Amino acid sequence: MSMTDLLSAEDIKKAIGAFAAVDSFDHKKFFQMVGLKKKSADDLKKVFHILDKDKSGFIEEDELGFILKSFSADARDLSVKETKTLMAAGDKDGDGKIGAEEFSTLVSES
Repeated sequence: MSMTDLLSAEDIKKAIGAFAAVDSFDHKKFFQMVGLKKKSADDLKKVFHILDKDKSGFIEEDELGFILKSFSADARDLSVKETKTLMAAGDKDGDGKIGAEEFSTLVSES
């Protein structure tokens, strides 16, 4: 399964373009632009599993750095600052990783 099975390719392209500059990434705006906010809990779980590259059941910090590439192969990597900001926003229990429930909360807060 790919992101375009769940989200509009056009929405993804616009969102990736909006955050092309380094240190411009805003997860709240990004999630809204790609259409994640309108998705069901089941669809959010599917997106979570795409982002969980190593299939550990969590999105770790190294996976977060490549989050944009999960939406579009030609997207940039997040900067260290952007990655740490996103982890801080999503890691509600402080264990250094984002679980499926934390991801759903992160998207819904956007």
